[in-house]
Amino acid sequence: MIVELHKISKFYENAGVLSNRNVLNEISLSIKSGDALSIIGPSGSGKSTLLNIIGTLDLPTSGIVKIKGKEVQHFNENQLADIRNTNIGFIFQQHHLLPQFTLIENVLVPTIPLKDKNLKKNALDRAMSLLESVGLSDKIHQRPGQMSGGECQRATVVRALINEPNLVLADEPTGSLDQDAAEQMGSLLSEINKKHNVAMVVVTHSLDLAKNMDTMYNLDHGRLEILGE
Repeated sequence: MIVELHKISKFYENAGVLSNRNVLNEISLSIKSGDALSIIGPSGSGKSTLLNIIGTLDLPTSGIVKIKGKEVQHFNENQLADIRNTNIGFIFQQHHLLPQFTLIENVLVPTIPLKDKNLKKNALDRAMSLLESVGLSDKIHQRPGQMSGGECQRATVVRALINEPNLVLADEPTGSLDQDAAEQMGSLLSEINKKHNVAMVVVTHSLDLAKNMDTMYNLDHGRLEILGE
């Protein structure tokens, strides 16, 4: 099992007092290799908060988060960063590519802190292979400002995969794309899930994108419910 959430709840503090709104309410979820999940729900329902907790970018108010069997709530920042860098790839709505770097340099940024010498040694070959698979091998020396939005977002997919993670988390990955590019992104994420056996969790407002995943969940009023059963 890659991720296990057990009765995760999340409150936000207001002037030192817990607010009345419980963003997440005792959510339990297990994610294993090859899973493809999508999470939909109204704006402000806590979808991004849940994704950030899965990715250890945020911590729950209560409950247990396990990454590959390890409880992470009491890990320090360095330990959490190591967990993320070796197990999780992130794709956000905005590509967050560094404008001063070329495409290939951006893709290789996550490999800088790698401790696995073999992964680090083969990073360039891996990057070139992934870029070719998403149709960007001819763009490696271009900077983000010279590329389309769809190309930049495909580059973030490669960046998310460069360290061979077990899990990819995507937060509104098509939110800034036009319809054609969004459809291509949905197909690409599904293909990556199946080809690389990488677990995929996608948070989205787009039903079309959500349907590219094998299992759909709805998050509303702090509760996560599976759809289609």
